[in-house]
Amino acid sequence: MNIALFTDSYLPAKNGVVTVVTQTRKALEAMGHHVIIVTVENTRELRKTRTEDPNIFRVRSIPLGLGTSEFIGLPQKRKIKAFLRKHKIEIIHSHTEFYIAHAAKQVGKSLHLPTIATTHTMWEDFYDYYIPMARLIPVKAIRKIVKRLYKKFYAFINVSSKARDYFKKDFMLPQIPSVVIPNAVDIEAFINTKDTAESLEEMRRNWNIPLDNIVLLFVGRIGEEKRVLKLLDIAINLVNRFDNVTMVFAGNGPSLVHMKKTIKKATLDHRIVFTGFVNWTDVHTYYAMSDIFTTVSLSEMHSMTVLESLFSGLPVVTRSDSSYFDTVLHGENGYLAETDEEVEAFLAELILDGEKRKKFSDRSRKIAQNFTIENHARKIVAFYQTVIDTFPKPIDEKLLQAAVDSQ
Repeated sequence: MNIALFTDSYLPAKNGVVTVVTQTRKALEAMGHHVIIVTVENTRELRKTRTEDPNIFRVRSIPLGLGTSEFIGLPQKRKIKAFLRKHKIEIIHSHTEFYIAHAAKQVGKSLHLPTIATTHTMWEDFYDYYIPMARLIPVKAIRKIVKRLYKKFYAFINVSSKARDYFKKDFMLPQIPSVVIPNAVDIEAFINTKDTAESLEEMRRNWNIPLDNIVLLFVGRIGEEKRVLKLLDIAINLVNRFDNVTMVFAGNGPSLVHMKKTIKKATLDHRIVFTGFVNWTDVHTYYAMSDIFTTVSLSEMHSMTVLESLFSGLPVVTRSDSSYFDTVLHGENGYLAETDEEVEAFLAELILDGEKRKKFSDRSRKIAQNFTIENHARKIVAFYQTVIDTFPKPIDEKLLQAAVDSQ
């Protein structure tokens, strides 16, 4: 099968979508499929050299701004079309909503190819933090924009029931056939080096974390859309309450400076650690040196960092949100809290109960096996094949679901 993945985010950038696309490409190629990438130029080096994997086509781009590191592609549809023809593409899979997605639909229409999309982002939860004067924009306007961006895709892959339920609402696109295929983790790529007791002790020493402390971990963008300020409040309460607890925030983002100032003022900079940007190839070590993963984000579609926590054998405490319902089983490998106060209470319970932490850890590792990249790739291929066999006729959602469920 010859497959084109379209995305506005790709290497060397690092975010959840980049991880999904790179892992999916690798897994599909391991199964013998031919995969190309259509994306943006996102570094000056790429603009200068234009030398890269011949199966990657990068359109010229400009920085998006708005406090992000994303880029917007500039129109090059004729060249994209020629690239797809050269590689004899059979299906186009978009992992974005913006220019690259628009190009995918236009080129797909011109070449008579099925064009499908994965719904990665809940823009209703994000736009407040990215768009200037966002409070003046009603949520109905955002819904209309998102609907317009997605409306001409042949079918959807939703990464969670939360994503599916949102796009099935009457004000969105209930008529577009869709299935749920959760995100996954390429365990070989994620844990690329073996962590030893000595290396983990050295990591703790590097961050001045006592070897016998219980480490709470958050990994992700340090931005308000992740509700990191609320999580910081919880962390401050817990490190003040327990002398043997350290909180680690691994990641970078616009809220980092403010958060550092807050803990410095509270004289807690020895108890709450901010790592700044962490290379994805190194992030597994932060999970390995930690004891509990926590997040209070309500803006996820299907959290990659929660998945990574499961593969690392960590208990997980989150807010109760349908994006977590298949990864955090309440009372089995963690807790789903109805309030931020409950998050704090559940974390305190696990801090005090080492036996329960061990029990939850073992269960996390078992649950993780539902989300291997190999399982994910088989489901994706079944979805692709059903779409290719049916296109251009309307596709039955039950047929799509049956194909995915058979894997």
